[in-house]
Amino acid sequence: MSTGTLLAIIISVVVVVALATMAATTLVRRRRLRERFGPEYDRTVEGADSRLAAERELRARERRHESLEIKPLPPASRDRYTREWSSVQEEFVDRPVDAVHDADRLVTSLMHERGYPTEGFEQQMKDLSVQHGATLEHYRAAHEVETLSTRSQATTEQLRGAMVHYRALFEELLSDGGGRAQPSRS
Repeated sequence: MSTGTLLAIIISVVVVVALATMAATTLVRRRRLRERFGPEYDRTVEGADSRLAAERELRARERRHESLEIKPLPPASRDRYTREWSSVQEEFVDRPVDAVHDADRLVTSLMHERGYPTEGFEQQMKDLSVQHGATLEHYRAAHEVETLSTRSQATTEQLRGAMVHYRALFEELLSDGGGRAQPSRS
């Protein structure tokens, strides 16, 4: 076999191995992003120009999240938030609109105390998506009803649903980094 033929075979094999390695790396990276972001991965892909652009956006969210100082709550804070959540739920019986607004404020306060920036809903969503992608849709739905309620356009059933949605994110934020505290479901 001539040197040229041998060189062509070696170069071909190296190219095939390099392409296979790149494909495998891309698949592993994609799977990791899907696992980390959950449903938010698909939502981001649907809203982006391409899968590559969406994945770039998700990796940027990860980098931003790494720069944040997210911290667990001390037990006293978890207990205080649990009591406040119980009060908000009790308030729902007589003043459902106020309770939904208070639930939104309480979730935002909890996010802030944990170290999440709380300026701007869209940025909040992006920051939360890195660790809380599975419950992010709850927050999105609750916020939508809260917005409707400020214009007096939310039904009592929508308000009740918003409370359930807020509770899902609230419980996840409350329990991260510490013992699992369960707010009262009264």
